[in-house]
Amino acid sequence: MEIAIAATRKPRERIIEAACDLFRKHGIRGVGVDAIAEAADTNKMTLYRHFGSKDDLVVAWLREVEQAGEKAWNDLQAAHPRDPMARIYDWVGLAAKCAVDDGRGCDMANTAIELTEMNHPARRVILEFKTRHRERLLQLCRDAGIVDADLLADALYLLVEGARVSRQSVGVLGPCAHFVKVAEAVIKAFANSNAVNAAPSV
Repeated sequence: MEIAIAATRKPRERIIEAACDLFRKHGIRGVGVDAIAEAADTNKMTLYRHFGSKDDLVVAWLREVEQAGEKAWNDLQAAHPRDPMARIYDWVGLAAKCAVDDGRGCDMANTAIELTEMNHPARRVILEFKTRHRERLLQLCRDAGIVDADLLADALYLLVEGARVSRQSVGVLGPCAHFVKVAEAVIKAFANSNAVNAAPSV
């Protein structure tokens, strides 16, 4: 059944899926186009027909990652269209799954670390993705009425990025295990600060 399904999928889809699997397992530098073509059940000629270079394939793969991220944000909005605070707490749960449950880490961050050339085309994709992530998190905090929305957005952003690194370096039982508890405590602190600031002076 798996062979039959694979045979019906287009070469481009198979190539990106194979690249995704191999890049995550071995890193971008550790995988050549020959290995990707073989894993995709195709050949280098077909690979280069769809992607002019390995760099182009890396960009296409990150665009797929980007689309998955956009879907997650859209699902978050759809789940609580009128309750931005609930969306923030749902974001915490989603971030925990990405940062703690997935031992492979963030595809975008891992790629940024591996690609030291600042002019690599993939770095623009990474910059746009990470910037948009922070902006959407900021808007979420603003929608929830947080006075210091910029500060809370940056705190949550840094927490999830730090949790990813901790997961990679010391494992799932390290500090990343407390990500949800710490993030929720930070959110409550900012929400309580709102209440204090709004309280009339006597």
